[in-house]
Amino acid sequence: MKTLRSANPGETVKVSKINGEGAIKRRIMDMGVTKGVEIYVRKVAPLGDPVEVTVRGYELSVRKADADMIEVE
Repeated sequence: MKTLRSANPGETVKVSKINGEGAIKRRIMDMGVTKGVEIYVRKVAPLGDPVEVTVRGYELSVRKADADMIEVE
């Protein structure tokens, strides 16, 4: 199982599953991160938080705790 947090900068990954429940999962999905969408990992901050990605044509910063909930392939 690979998560968005473990993806390397410059890599394009595809979302296979979003873990989590309730409001947290809904917030991630409201940001445009849904099953099957491609995410380009732009860069990762020096301490790993946040992860800067491009999803559905816009830039998004995701906390590493949230990035751990997003399984990718």
